[in-house]
Amino acid sequence: MEAKDISIPIPALATERRLAQRLREHLEEKQLLDRRYQLQQVPGGRVALPMLEEKLSQLCLPPEMPCELVWIQQDPVPSRASRRRAPAQKLRDELRQLLDGSWSEELEQDVPHAWQRHGDLVLLSEDSFRAAPWESLGPVLWETVASALGARRIARRGRVLPDGMRTPSVTLLLGQDGWVEHVDNGIRYTFDVTKCMFSPGNITEKMRVASLPCSGEVLVDLYAGIGYFTLPFLVHAGAAFVHACEWNVHAVEALRRALALNGVQDRCHIHHGDSRQLELRDMADRVNLGLIPSSEEGWPVACRVLKKETGGVLHIHHNVETPPAPTPVLPAEWGSPEAQHPMEDTGNKTVGARIRAEWQRWAETTATRIQGLLVELHGRPWHTRVLHIEAVKSYAPHVHHLVLDLECRPALPT
Repeated sequence: MEAKDISIPIPALATERRLAQRLREHLEEKQLLDRRYQLQQVPGGRVALPMLEEKLSQLCLPPEMPCELVWIQQDPVPSRASRRRAPAQKLRDELRQLLDGSWSEELEQDVPHAWQRHGDLVLLSEDSFRAAPWESLGPVLWETVASALGARRIARRGRVLPDGMRTPSVTLLLGQDGWVEHVDNGIRYTFDVTKCMFSPGNITEKMRVASLPCSGEVLVDLYAGIGYFTLPFLVHAGAAFVHACEWNVHAVEALRRALALNGVQDRCHIHHGDSRQLELRDMADRVNLGLIPSSEEGWPVACRVLKKETGGVLHIHHNVETPPAPTPVLPAEWGSPEAQHPMEDTGNKTVGARIRAEWQRWAETTATRIQGLLVELHGRPWHTRVLHIEAVKSYAPHVHHLVLDLECRPALPT
């Protein structure tokens, strides 16, 4: 294609998906990344990271980062920040008009710069529009906000309720109901924002789960929620059947609807209730334990449902605390199963999340304890093996959400 056919030619580095996060970290560090645009899919199952054209001459990559310089031959996808800048400014302009000269610094700070969008519903942060002058505007305020942001419904987030189910405290400010649809990685999720949480932060783990080789397998998802992992296992990973456990009635209804939306309702059975009371045994090839800060209460159940003759794989989620001091990086090469790391967002600087010694110690301790549970349950030797440690995201300074992929197999008779 000639240059004249390219609407906005953007230089980018194309690489394998598994290396994209480390490459992005490198470009960020060298200030070569064009932050206006998102990563994009390119042919060959690769992703392209947009670069600043004026800095191409400064590009110098280490040999362990194989990539190709390409020109994105289409209108590039603007970054989330770029997309929000225009509606955020429009919102402020319309609010200033609405208040007719009563604008103040207090009100400026009260107007959100970011929000969550779910279809035609915009979910505002809990500190949005809390100043007293807003109350006098009544419904016209929310109609103005909806118009500026291109929405039909407006809701505002509150604090998560301490009910053990992470029920959100969300107020619907404009509209009749809170049911929304959200699409991630080609999967349709649906839920009521006033009843259920949606966590966009675990998208890397959902994508990883979707790529696992689960064809023909029977899975148990002990903490299914609205289907964060149940749906990727079914839609993309090829699981034959999933038993999804969930005790929140609102999440159960959301999952039931999402299964139908994605056409996989015949390959899933929802067990409504406390997963610790699950009566299934000896039937699972794989078990997902997606509960944080700890899924430890589900370990005995996970061991019981694994096939006793062949075993299987456990995906164990946990929040692991690491000390602030730098710790040695384990001797694992980038691209190996032991060293697939997502990025950790620390405000304005994005740094690569390295495997730390504490993470490995946690994984090995967990493996030993699971092995003990299996030996106690079956009365014969079992082996456990750490397959992979995945860092999903950081929750607080030095606290990371990790997932341990643990292989569990009965010992062969001698």
